[in-house]
Amino acid sequence: MTAELVRGQNHPLSRTRLEIRVSAGAPVAAGATTGDENGTVHGVEWVAHPGSPTLPGLEVSRQAAADHRLAVDLDAVPDAVHRVSVFLALPTGAGPARFGAVAAPFVAVTGLDGTEIASYTLTGLEAETAVVALELYRRQGAWKVRAVGQGYAGGLAELLADQGLPQAHQLAADIQAALAGGLARSVPAPPAPASPPASPARTPDGERARRSAAAAPGPDHATPVPQGTSDPLPQTPYPGTAGDPGTAGDPAAPAQPSAPTGGPIDYSHPRRQHAAPPPPPPSAPPAEPGRPAQPVAGDATGWSMEERLYNQVWGMFEDLARTTAAYRSAVDFAESRMEKELDHVLSDPRSRIGGQGDAAREAARAKHSQLVDQAREVLDRDVEQLAAEADVVEPALPAAFARWDNPVWHAYRPPMEIPMALRLGDLHLPEAERIRIPMLVRLPLERGLWIDSGRAGSLDGSFADSHELRRLGLEAAVAIAARLLAVYPAGEFTVHVIDPAGSGAQPFAPLVRTGVLAAEPTQGAAGVADVLSRLTQRVDLVQMALRGGAPDALPPGMDTAQQLLIVNDFPHGFDDRAVNQLRYLADEGPSVGVHLMMVADREESAGYGPLLDPLWRSLLRLTPVADDHLADPWVGHAWTYEPSLVPPGSEVLQRVLSQVAAARRSWNR
Repeated sequence: MTAELVRGQNHPLSRTRLEIRVSAGAPVAAGATTGDENGTVHGVEWVAHPGSPTLPGLEVSRQAAADHRLAVDLDAVPDAVHRVSVFLALPTGAGPARFGAVAAPFVAVTGLDGTEIASYTLTGLEAETAVVALELYRRQGAWKVRAVGQGYAGGLAELLADQGLPQAHQLAADIQAALAGGLARSVPAPPAPASPPASPARTPDGERARRSAAAAPGPDHATPVPQGTSDPLPQTPYPGTAGDPGTAGDPAAPAQPSAPTGGPIDYSHPRRQHAAPPPPPPSAPPAEPGRPAQPVAGDATGWSMEERLYNQVWGMFEDLARTTAAYRSAVDFAESRMEKELDHVLSDPRSRIGGQGDAAREAARAKHSQLVDQAREVLDRDVEQLAAEADVVEPALPAAFARWDNPVWHAYRPPMEIPMALRLGDLHLPEAERIRIPMLVRLPLERGLWIDSGRAGSLDGSFADSHELRRLGLEAAVAIAARLLAVYPAGEFTVHVIDPAGSGAQPFAPLVRTGVLAAEPTQGAAGVADVLSRLTQRVDLVQMALRGGAPDALPPGMDTAQQLLIVNDFPHGFDDRAVNQLRYLADEGPSVGVHLMMVADREESAGYGPLLDPLWRSLLRLTPVADDHLADPWVGHAWTYEPSLVPPGSEVLQRVLSQVAAARRSWNR
């Protein structure tokens, strides 16, 4: 299953012998730099490029082309190499002069059989002429891939200098000279092996068949949403399956000869032992004849139980989407067939009236009912199996994935590591009301959140006025903020609150009483300006440090934890400068660890006109009441979202936040 990455996101690698496939809108040069544990490139011999295309464990393309296939064997990479950065560059003097003038490049990490492991679309490039697309890096003995997308308007020279190469300008000139001199002539990339066909949602015996990787859309791709449907369902929660950590390389390993064009390259190492496979997932006891196997929590692939449960939730989401799509398609077919048969009957004047016409109409309706009943029977069978799976998966979920009423919260202890994902609520479809699929989003958050307090009602017919919706929205915001504080290690997540008029004093009370906030909720226009100025300054400083290649060169005492800003009563208390700062945080903040969560009614800011449209689009819209506003980009479903709220009268939130506060005090000593 493919992990569709966004900028800054990483994913474990399931194999050590890989191909990196590049597809660009114009001929580009592709290469790779190898760096030490700090990412420093110590010499030209650490760079694979069209003029010198091979290094131990690496072979890059010799030509400037729109499609490339780079070969990597992480087992053969020297021990001194901890980072392999894949870069793309536009040839000078030919073709487009900047990446903003061509289609967004697409990079995929695949196995030698063509199976995609991770992919990344490099969006947002403008004046850059060179870009680091992604990097493969070693972490605790295992290899991972990270989507980078760092562009350089100064071209290859600036890119190589940023990685510490002393001869950056000379090597950049040599690469461009090799391209211009015809050493790298433009030829098409070898054809990719055919992908296996996608399997159906379920096999006849009821066992799940997971969706094919080729069908999974990316989180950065523009997904068509039917008119009348709101936000696309976030796709980053479900990026794929587990990784296969590699082993350290042998610095004495010779570079392997390249294979003939069109065939895979054999990077096998006779003295290399591959890492052991992950332990097998739990298996269910043998099923009785004629009955499906009993579901087991954690039966998906993964290197940890957390990852297995994460992938299992993803599989349940896909299964429910597919079986519901099949049912709706069958019902549409039955109705279309009945309409055609009735039209045929009515088109013949002799059969419009009398017993013959009545019999034909009755037969058409009976056939329609039969087809619908058959489709419903299959749906009910699949839903029953999914419900049984949900019954065993829900109690086994870790705290980050669990509802607030799950007993796992009663044994909560502050974690030492950040989990894979966070539960924001539940998703369900009208054909299967009893099944609730956890809505998981990957951490760290890749976009801000907007809790829409402007709806006047809910799907169950209940009515809520604006004050009630605002209160429910604030409760949802507090519940999400508490989850984020609870799943991050002590000291690695900071929450700020802007409440200009103090109207959220009661909902924010659990955060204030336990002392988990960075400061008391900010009130008044002056307080709003102060908080926004400090956070925008933090974004600027971190961006400059990263662009300058000195992420550790931050002012002393600066809070380097992930930051969350909760905004209430927008736009009250916000002047034009504050509004622009808010837009800046929504756009630039997530990439450097500053996240925004707004509790707002969009209509109240209608006076700004289209100025704030980009702000709302940049945030993931959630609702404080059940609402079917999330669009499924795979099969077109409108999923009903329900927020994950603390049960009335429960003390679980207070206990969890108290432990978070205690862990933070211990960490600050």
